Amino acid sequence: MVTVRLPEILDIRAASPLATELLHARGNPLTIDASNVARVGAQCIQVLLSAHATWTTDGMPLSVVHPSDALLEALETLGVPFTKISEQESTK
Repeated sequence: MVTVRLPEILDIRAASPLATELLHARGNPLTIDASNVARVGAQCIQVLLSAHATWTTDGMPLSVVHPSDALLEALETLGVPFTKISEQESTK
């Protein structure tokens, strides 16, 4: 199991490093800790959507845990259900 902790600011500058970090974890069950996220841009949401699709295709579990209010609000604003980035429902 690999755990990736998301940074506080997930803006366009964070998208490429996040994608690279997630690609390094490919092939392993993945937990993404989203507790520190304070700001989120659409590009990082796209990276998370792509990661979820990739892990699903690979038959590997991917869970986003402790989603911050900022992350949940960004998903809601974009019309993206939490289950599109995580196997499990948000507990918030």
